[in-house]
This record gives sequence, structure tokens and C-alpha cells, in this order.
Amino acid sequence: MIPAFFPNGTQGVYHGGMGRGSYIGVFDSGVGGVSVLKRLTELMPHERFVFYGDSAHAPYGDKPTDWVLHRSRLIVDGMRESGAKAVVIACNTATSVAAATLRAESPDFPLIGIEPALKPAALAAHHDRILVMATATTIRLDKFHRLAREYGSRSDIVTVPCRGLADLIETGDLDGRAMRDLLERYLSPYRGTIDGVVLGCTHYPFVAKQIRAIVGDVPLYDGGPGTARQTRRLLEAADALAPASQEGGIEFRSSNNTPQQLELYRRFYRMPLD
Repeated sequence: MIPAFFPNGTQGVYHGGMGRGSYIGVFDSGVGGVSVLKRLTELMPHERFVFYGDSAHAPYGDKPTDWVLHRSRLIVDGMRESGAKAVVIACNTATSVAAATLRAESPDFPLIGIEPALKPAALAAHHDRILVMATATTIRLDKFHRLAREYGSRSDIVTVPCRGLADLIETGDLDGRAMRDLLERYLSPYRGTIDGVVLGCTHYPFVAKQIRAIVGDVPLYDGGPGTARQTRRLLEAADALAPASQEGGIEFRSSNNTPQQLELYRRFYRMPLD
């Protein structure tokens, strides 16, 4: 039975199991995960994807961790039962909260998460001071602190919990006064004093231009490309990559199942990324 939050179901659209013809599920609390979806489709153009944005409950960053785990489990189980051959958690908060638990519950199912791109930022040359923008939950949890301990010896890591930023990006108004004011409040104290910025929420790549307008022309790092590469590696190892003869495609779904919401996802998908 397809859970209710897949409004139209996905059975009958794709073949189930780990076969080459089944789909890759991608989910986020909302529109942010589309930035990861873009990286996935660039790297694997012959795959079929179902993107699920849980926009009726966005953002996850200010939700209790038990709630995020429960919601993530429902979505992953629903995708797996409806034919997904792998699921990508395109949300830093959900990855931090739920990925390890869900992998332990289904160890044979490919579940790929995302994490703040501290490693590539710290390993880059001349990055003495790195700013990490993320949700308060991502910054608070052990997963981030382990990353910071591992790579913090190379750089001075400054964290900025950006409460409200993901919500504002969800509105689609990326160039309005409210966006400028919010980014100024969070980032202006660091203007001219940092060497790189880690975008620790999948929503944030969509305001890369606005971030640079405040902090300067510094490198920005997000976890999307690494997540896409890891997804391809796992599917290749399982001989589950789609054949080059298959026509790829994307199906957008949402818990806020309105034409306007789905069109917002498509609009964000068409936006260029850094």
C-alpha cells in the first residue's frame, strides 16, 4: 500500500526492486533538495528520479529530532515499497538525525545522505577561516561536531545557524528585501574576513549570488556533488545503474500537493547552480 503522502502513488510507473529500470528516490523538507537532484541528474542523465518535497512540513531544521526521524522513516519506507532502488536524503538535517538509524534498520537498501562540505572546504588551499551556514539542528548534532573535529585543525571554522533562511527560500522570492535583510543580519559581521563558505543546507545554493554579494567573491561549498558521486558509486557497485539506452526523467511530488508547489520545484530545477 502506498502511504498517503504519495498522493497519486508510484506503483505501476516504475519497476520495483534493485533492477536497472527502477527509480531513485530523492527527498527533502522542501524545495532545497532540488539542488541535489540537479547534481544527480547531471551525473546520471539516464536514471529515473522521483523527487518528494515535504513542503507541508518545511523546514525540518526547527522540528524535534524524534519528529524528523519519524517523518524520514515514513518517506524512505514509502519510496522503497513503491519501487525505489535507492533513496537520497537531500536534507542535511534529516541526514544528521535519521540516516544512521534508517541504514541500521534496512542495511541492504542503498540510502545516501548529505553532509556539510567541510572536508573539501578544509582541504582547499588558503582557507584559513571557513564560515558554515546551516540550520541550528544540523550544527547542534554530533554528526557535524565529528566533522568539525576531523577537519577543524586545518582551518578556523565559524558556524552561523541561519534560522528562517530555508523558510524564506521556500517562498521563491530570492531577490526581495526580506532576503537581503536576513542575509545581511547573518553574514555582514564576516564581510571580508573569511576564505570560504560551506552551504550546510540544501536550500542555500539557490541564494549563492546573494551570499557572495555580502561576504565577497569567495568559494562556496555544498554537499550536492559529493552526494551525487556517492550515489553513482553505490549503484555501479550493485550493477544497478540504468542503461545508456534508457530515457531519464523526473517526477516531482509534494506533501503540499498543489500545482503551484510542483511548479516551484520545476522552476528551481531550471535555475543554474554555481
